[in-house]
Parts: sequence; structure tokens; C-alpha cells
Amino acid sequence: MSAEAADREAVTSSRPCTPPQTIWFEFLLDEGMLEKHLQKSYPDPSPIQLINQFLEQASKPSVNEQNQVQPPTDNKRNRTLKLLALKVAAHLKWDLELLEKSLTVPVLNMLLNELLCVSKVPPGVKHVDLDLCSLPPTTTMAVLVYNRWAVRTTVQSSFPVKQLKPGPPQLNIMNQIQQEKELTDNILKVLKEQAGDSILVLERALQLTSDLHVHTIRTLDQIVAEACLANGETESSAVGLCISMDEMHCQVCYDLGTVFFSQGSSTPSAYEKAKEHLFKTSELLSKIGPDPVHCRIDRRRLDGYCQACAVLTTPSGTNELQLTTYGRVHHCIRSSNYQGLIDIFLEDNRTLSLLSHFRHSVLRELYQMAQNGDRSLEEVCFKVCSCNTVRNVLEQQVIGVRFHQLLLKPTKERIDFLLEVCARSLNLDQAPEDSKKKMAAFLKILCQSLDDPQFVFMISSHDMCMRLLKDEERKLLLDQMRKRSPRVNLSTKPLTVFYDIPASASVNIGQLEHQLILTVDPGRIRQILIELHGMTSDRQFWTVSNKWEVPTVYGGIILSIKDNLTRDLVYILMAKGLHSIIIKDFTHARQLYSSCLELVTEFSPKLRQVMLNEMLLLDISAHKSGIENAGERPPADLVSRVRGYLEMRLPAYPGGKLSSRHSAMLREDIPLRQIITEECVAFMLNWKENEYLTLQIPAALVQNNPYVKLGQLLAATCKELPGPKESRRTAKDLWDVVVQIFCLSNQHKRINDGRVSLIKHRESTLGIMYRSELVTFIKRLIDPLVLTTLISLFVKLHNIVRDDIVNDVTAEHISIWPTTIPNLQSVDVEAVAVTMKELVGYSLNINSCNHFWLITQADIYFATNQFSAALHFYLQAGAICSDFFNKGVPPDVYTDMVLKRMIKCCSMLNCHTQVAILCQFLREVDYMTAFKALQEQNSHDAMDSYYDYIWDITILEYLTHIHHKRGEIDKRQIAIKAIGQSELNSSNPEEVLHLAAQKRKKKFLQAMAKLYF
Repeated sequence: MSAEAADREAVTSSRPCTPPQTIWFEFLLDEGMLEKHLQKSYPDPSPIQLINQFLEQASKPSVNEQNQVQPPTDNKRNRTLKLLALKVAAHLKWDLELLEKSLTVPVLNMLLNELLCVSKVPPGVKHVDLDLCSLPPTTTMAVLVYNRWAVRTTVQSSFPVKQLKPGPPQLNIMNQIQQEKELTDNILKVLKEQAGDSILVLERALQLTSDLHVHTIRTLDQIVAEACLANGETESSAVGLCISMDEMHCQVCYDLGTVFFSQGSSTPSAYEKAKEHLFKTSELLSKIGPDPVHCRIDRRRLDGYCQACAVLTTPSGTNELQLTTYGRVHHCIRSSNYQGLIDIFLEDNRTLSLLSHFRHSVLRELYQMAQNGDRSLEEVCFKVCSCNTVRNVLEQQVIGVRFHQLLLKPTKERIDFLLEVCARSLNLDQAPEDSKKKMAAFLKILCQSLDDPQFVFMISSHDMCMRLLKDEERKLLLDQMRKRSPRVNLSTKPLTVFYDIPASASVNIGQLEHQLILTVDPGRIRQILIELHGMTSDRQFWTVSNKWEVPTVYGGIILSIKDNLTRDLVYILMAKGLHSIIIKDFTHARQLYSSCLELVTEFSPKLRQVMLNEMLLLDISAHKSGIENAGERPPADLVSRVRGYLEMRLPAYPGGKLSSRHSAMLREDIPLRQIITEECVAFMLNWKENEYLTLQIPAALVQNNPYVKLGQLLAATCKELPGPKESRRTAKDLWDVVVQIFCLSNQHKRINDGRVSLIKHRESTLGIMYRSELVTFIKRLIDPLVLTTLISLFVKLHNIVRDDIVNDVTAEHISIWPTTIPNLQSVDVEAVAVTMKELVGYSLNINSCNHFWLITQADIYFATNQFSAALHFYLQAGAICSDFFNKGVPPDVYTDMVLKRMIKCCSMLNCHTQVAILCQFLREVDYMTAFKALQEQNSHDAMDSYYDYIWDITILEYLTHIHHKRGEIDKRQIAIKAIGQSELNSSNPEEVLHLAAQKRKKKFLQAMAKLYF
């Protein structure tokens, strides 16, 4: 042997060896091996793994000589394996909490049925018919364990379970999982049907007055030795692990309480039963002690149940109220005992038994009640908020905004209560230094936030404040107060009278300024300004509120008014009028503008024209807001004024071209706002004034105003829709203008060595306007034809630049646009996509019932792989044009392309049965896709519940075949039942078959709509 080989052997032999895992059949060969194995600290395999292995081997089917699968045989080997599984469960003391967590429902069902069998429970007799008092103790206990598990499993199955993510598809594993799922569903179905009997059995168990016994490993060994005895009264029936009556009653009460609580959502009276049993459980649990033999109850979960029952039921006595603070809180709210609620919160500030988020939820509920009309709760809200705030301070949490809002209007009573809360929440003689520092900091912040010296002194002279704050700190607070209120002589000595402080001139000015901000009455505004200017002459009152804004182009001319009063009045009237238009208060806006127009007419023709222009914008906005509900055409006078305004914008000098990037265009020094031009052009388009825009509008205006030019091109295109091929000429002009707006220009920069490098793409300046200006203008349009034209243009542009024919978006009138772009590389693809989505979304906000727009929106979602949203809009489009599918969906809406996209959406969402049904909707049924979809077993839809919507016999026959092949008998019967419907008989007249198909189409699409809407 070489030296290297010897070294390797030495190293290998020195490593500790992992003991081999014990295999299940070894326990069959050695009877005493199981008990020794279970006594180990960390047995491998674990007890749960052993139960699984024993029962799995005992339930394996056998195969006879004809290669036929037979049920498991009842031989000595299988009986021994089942007995070994029972011994392991006995070692675990029949802990259902542990067994339920670790074993599946079929395995645990098999285990407990074996327990019933070995415990000599009479076969063929319902448990509800058994007399528990006359049965042996171990037999009674076996019945109780089984029925406890039955009700617990029923409750557990009602909880939602998160689905596990499927791994790589493996046929054998998938079949095994499917079979286990079906077996579990069948067991749960039986347990739910027998739930009433199980509850009765457990309720009768509460009448038992003697201790019970549960099987141990020893008693199970005795059963084997006494197998020759036929009756149930054997020696082993009276021995075993003793379970006291109180412990048994405690566990049964808990299980009954949980099942009654789960029934409470449908039967509210069940909460009373749940409360009775759960409170009894709590009482018995304290009586049993900390180390029960068999009882396994989560104390925190039990407390949660008790608190919930106290809330959901009417308290029956003071003892119950003392049991849970949460129940007392809810009882106070229900009985409107708000003083009791405040006392609980004050007490809790010391005990800290209530969670902070629960206290805040109570405050939110009180606020909601106050906002709903109960004004008496305002003070209660303040008091509860104060309690919560002090609790937050002591726990070093952030003080809520509501507390600061409530302190905006402090009163003596509120400050007194707040100080009382502080005093009752902190015992200064016993409190730690950290809590004292937190409270002192809060009191200082409170003083600094108050403006009234009376309240500051109330806090600073309070006993708690004097004990927590040093003299220097209190003096500093008073000095800060003196600086904020220089006219008030505030000293460190108590002030005898606080109400004799005279109101200063600054107070009166502040009050008038406050009124000036709030009022929208022009006469009152004038009166307030006169009073203010009479009190002081060095103030500019148009700056009182930072919310008062007038357009920049008007600011210079208004602020150049020499008379201060007139300047303030004009500025404020216009600013308030603009704000009123924004909030659609057109009545007050008209009053403010009229007063302003009357005022400026006396001294400024320029401002008079400004106000006339603004009143035109006001009238357009008011009419636009009204027509959204009424749809009335504007009066001829308004149309004439719009035309006059547009023609007023003609350039005053030959060849003068002003860019849309300027905020104003001037004629005779009159400042003009671009927004008014936009609204005027949009107004003409919205009311189909196409003749004026295309034939009568001055050419110079078209050349010099980008919005007018865009409006003319839109009007010309819409005017000829739908029209002959000649209409494409005007469409191409509009196309070229829009494409130019979305082009990019390259920005270059010369670097140090003299070379020129490409930095980045920038928005081209060759377009008639910027993209943001175009989008803003589009959002002023409401005419369906204009919006349809723009949608089709952007959809076509999007399809060309994306060059993805599979995901092309569709739109109406899309054929009028060019099919190519010469400078395709210069178009900003992302900007086109964003604008298209924004335009379609805006259009649907204007009219959500346009099925062409809905299909376009669905296509956009489809192209971006948002399949659920795409289905929503495809179904909405069909529902709108078919009276929610009560009529047939027109074929120009649900074209084959739309249907195929709906099929793909369902497929990507793993709704394979929906895929198969939609394949029938095509002009030529797509059997290949339908069959492939039905082969999928991991379907996220209702599966066999949809079979009633299938009218194609070929698909139904394939379903019958595939379910037979998988052994899915129930689903196969549903498919056979669907085939057997007389109206689907192929011998029926064509009209009958057509009606049958239409009826199923209607029901299926309605079901889909309920699912995706």
C-alpha cells in the first residue's frame, strides 16, 4: 500500500460515522424495538414519520395474478403495522394539535378509525346513539378523540389556505396529489355532514362525571394479548393514562367553543354558545394547573376568542366585563357610556394592557360617528385623543396629527382635562426617570405650541409641571411667550385676570385678513379692504394669502396700478375668480369677474379687454361643465365671441410668427393667455364648427398659431370621415404634423480632442408644439369623433414604431393613415406609447360606453401582458353592445382576432376550461387549442362547473374520454350529463342548435363578466 493510500484510509477511519436510519420493517421483526426507539432524545425517523410509514405500508393495495389492483388485505402484517402506528400516537398522548399539524387528513382519519376499532366501539352504530356513561372509559375516550378531531377539522377547513406554487410538472406526482386532494375532499364532505352529530356527542360528554382513560403502549399490548375476548369490558379497558374529568371538560369546551364561533358568521346566536364554552374553558384551565396531562390549549388564542366573544355578544354580568378590557371598551361604545370609556383609557395609560393600534381604532370609530352627525361626540373625541397622545408620549411614539388639529381651538376645559390625563397617567413618586423626562418634554412642547398666555400659565403653574420642570426651564418658556406676544406683560407671578387684556390693532387686522381670505362676496371684499387701508397704509393686502395667484402675464399690469386700494381689489377679485373656476363655482366666479370688469372699465381699457377675455374663458368652462350632464349646444352669442377672440389674435405685423412656447401673444399691448386660445379651438372642435375651422378662419391665424393649425387639420380630417380615399390627403397632413412633434433630435458636444460626440436624444424643436402641450390640448376635447380620430392616429403610429404585428393594437378608422414613416428611427417610441395610453384612458373617462375605445384599451393591456385587465375590457366592450350579453355580441366587436386574444388571456391566467369554451366562439372551432387546454390539470378556473356552457359535442366527448382516462368519475358524470341534454342532439333542426349555443354563450359571458368586473 502506498503512503498516500494509507493516509487516506487513516483519515477516513477517523471520521465519525452517521448511524444508519432505522427502516420501518425493522420494527416488525423486533417487538420491543419501537418503545426503545421512541425513548431516544431525537429519534430518526421521528414519531410522525413512523406513523406515516406504518399506515402507508398497511394501506398499500395488492396486485393479484391477473395483474388487477386489489384493496389492502387484512393480514397479520398489516394489523401489526396499524397497531404500531397506534402505539406511536399513544406515545404522543393523542395530542391532536401535533397530529393535525403533521399528518394529512386521510392519514389521521385512518389512524383514528383504527383507534375506534381497537377500543371496541360498536360497529354500525352512530356515535350520537351511544350511551357514553355505559361505555368503558377507554372506549368513551376514543369516541371523544375522534369527534373532537371531526369538529376541529371542519373548523380548520373553513379557513383560507395559501396555494403552494406548483413545481416542474411531473405526471406521477401530479396524479398522486390529485388523488390525495379528492380523498381529502371526500372525507371533509362526510365530516361536514356529520358535524351536527359530533357536536351532540361532545355536548353529552360534558355531562360525564367520572375520569376517563386513554390508551397507552401498555394497554395496546394487552389488547393483542386479549384478542380472544369478544366483549368490550376487558382489563385493558379500565387502565391506561388517566384523564381527569376537569381536563376532559376543558378540552371539549374549547373545541365546542371554536366550532360555534366559526358558525357565528352565518348564525349570530352561535356566538352566545361559543362564549359560554370558551369562558368555561378559561375557568377550567386555571383550575387544572400549568402541566395538564392531555389538554393542549393555546392560551393566547383562547384569550383572543374570549375577547372576540365579549365584543360580539351582550355582556351577561360584571364578572365577564372584568375578564377582558377589550370587552369593556366595546360595551361602553355600544351603550354610549363614553365616560366609562375614558376612565378605561386613563386606567390603561398606567397598566398598558390595550394595544396602541386598538386604541387608535376606537378613536377612528368615534370620529366616524361624529362626522355622521353626532356632534356631542366632539369633546369625547378630544378626550380619547388626549389619552392616546399621553400614551404615545410615554411610549416614545409620534404624536398624531389629530391632537394638533384639536388643539387649534383650545379651551380652559380642554387644557384642564389634558393636565388631568398627564397627572393620572404618571405617578411621579414611582415613575422611572425616563418617563419623567418624556412627560416634561411633552409639556414644554405643549406650552410652545399655544399662543394664548392664559393657557401657557395654566400648564406652567400646574403641580406636575412645577415638579418636572426646573425654575429656569419654566422661566425660559415664559420668556419665549413674551417674545411672541410683546404687548402682553407676562411675568413669572400668577396673573389674576386674563380676560382684561385689550385687543390690539394687530388683532383687528388679523381678523379682517381672515375674513378677507374666506369671503367671496365682491361687496364685502371691497368693504374689508377699505377698513384695512384705513388702519394701515404700508401693507400690500394682495399678499395676505399665498393661494391668491393671477397669471404672470397679468401680474405686471395689475401691480402697476398706482392706487393701493384699487390694486389690491383688482388682484384679489381676479385671484378669487380664478380659484372659483378651478373648483367649478361658476356663480361666484361670474360675480367676482363682473365686479372686477365694472371696476377696471373706469380707468383701464387694457384691463377691460383682459377681463372680457377671462369672462369668455369662464363662459366656455361653465358651458363645458354643464354639457357633460345636459348636452345642450352653446348659444350663438358664445360661438360668435369665440370667433371674435380667435380673430383678435391675428399678428399685428406682417410675417410676424410667435411660438407657442411664449406664455402670451400681444396685440396692441393686451396680454393674452394661451389657455384661452386652446379652450376656444377645443370649443369649436367639440361643437363641430368644422366649416369655420376649415374654410372661414383667416389663413394668417392658421400659420401663426399652432393650436389653430392643429384644430383646422383635425376638423378637416373629421369632416371627411367616413369618406373616400381622398380623405387620406387631409389625414396625411395631420399625420405629418403629429409625427414631427414626436421626433427626437440628436444633441452633440465637442470634446477636448476636437471630436464631436453624440450625447443624447432631445425632443425636436421642429414640431409646432411640444408633446406636453399637445397632451394638454387633447384633454380639452370631448367630441367622440375627434377623440376617435386621434386615437386611431396614435394607435397606427404606435403599431408602426413598435413593429410587433402579433401585439398590434386596433382602432376605428385606422386605415386612413399612412403605413410607413420615412424617418422611423427618429420617432420617440416610449413617448408615443405613453401618449396613446393617456389618450385612451382620458377618452374612456369621457365616455366609458364606447366599445371601440374599450377594445383598444384591452389591446393595449394585451400587448403589455396584463391579461386580467385585458379580459376586463374585452368583456366590458361586449357587455355594452349586447345589453349585458342578453343579445348577441355584434361580430364586428368580437372578431376572430379579439376572441383569439381573449383565449390567450385565459390561457396565460391558467383558466384552461375558459379557453376551451371560448374556442367554440370562433367561426371555425379551434379543436386543437381546446383539447390542449383540457389536458391541463392545473387549472385556476371553475373547471367542471363550466361544462354546462359547452355546446360542441366533440369537445364534450373529449372531456368524457380524458376524465375516464384519469379516473375522475365525478367529473366524467358531469360531462356525460352535459352531452345528454336533448337540445344538443345533432339531429335537432339548425334553429334549435343555434338557440342552444346562444343561450350558453350568454350564460358563459355573464359568468365571465361577474368574475372579471
